[in-house]
Amino acid sequence: MEGDRAAPDTMASMSERIHYDEFGLFHENAAEYGLPFDAPPVVRRESVSLADGRAVSALVWGETEPELVFVHGGSQNAHTWDTTIMALGRSAIAVDLPGHGHSDWRDDGAYSPANLADDVAVAVAALAPTARTVVGMSLGGLTSLQLAVRHAHLVRSLVMIDITPGVNASKTKAIIDFVSGPQSFPSFESLLERTIEHNPTRTISSLRRGILHNARQLDDGSWQWRYDRRGHGRSSTPPAMSGADAPAASTTSDAPAEAPALSPMWDDFGSVACPLVLVRGALSPVVDDDDVAEARRRRPDLVVHLVEGAGHSVQGDRPLELAELVAASLG
Repeated sequence: MEGDRAAPDTMASMSERIHYDEFGLFHENAAEYGLPFDAPPVVRRESVSLADGRAVSALVWGETEPELVFVHGGSQNAHTWDTTIMALGRSAIAVDLPGHGHSDWRDDGAYSPANLADDVAVAVAALAPTARTVVGMSLGGLTSLQLAVRHAHLVRSLVMIDITPGVNASKTKAIIDFVSGPQSFPSFESLLERTIEHNPTRTISSLRRGILHNARQLDDGSWQWRYDRRGHGRSSTPPAMSGADAPAASTTSDAPAEAPALSPMWDDFGSVACPLVLVRGALSPVVDDDDVAEARRRRPDLVVHLVEGAGHSVQGDRPLELAELVAASLG
């Protein structure tokens, strides 16, 4: 789609208001990836209350008991999975992590995988207690790993996308360089231009859609990311690089800036009782060969897939291929 790479000279100026309907963009996903679109998919937003008064928000796809749970990466939101879920055609929920999307922020700003897992568990128990597979990407993958450790009854099989406990700041430098940018932008055009600069392989339409899902326009016409950026710059858990449906920002973690070669979370990786699949983006530096070797040592039964042409956000770069791999995990 070479023509789609043209400069966004028709984008909104600072004073122009842009209409946003989070359920009104699915036809774009379908058109971009050649999916059938006879009618909009059945999707609704649900909110689940936590004991401390906060709420976790999620998209519920379909009208039957959800088979799948999707957990996005840091700085993303539930809409990053739209194309993959549409391609699957299965009932599912896609959770907005606390501090992201429409979920409430934590007062303490402590978005560690363990803390996130405890919050996500409440939402999964309420909305998808019998789901067959949990799919987590980046920070969402580590959160899903902790979900399987701390709330094992909710995770019958686990798919981790481009993440292992071997993640560290050096592997995620390019991602952090992008997400360490401004929180606010004077116009939609300025936000889009910066996103295009750091995502040269994506179409403008996908990046525009992602921004609409992951940022909000203020009364003065300027734009801000939706997520909680507290703790910015001290995380070794990579925020997800700008996916087709979720341009990124930063997130926090309780881990040090450089995670040790053998993180304590490797023990959790090896102890999870359910089947485990690792999906790796061929163009991503976040999971390297040493990580895969350690993962196989800890889990000899591990299934590993390498997705060609995909970077860190496999769901953004190769959503249809990912849908095939997720479907295969269901048996």
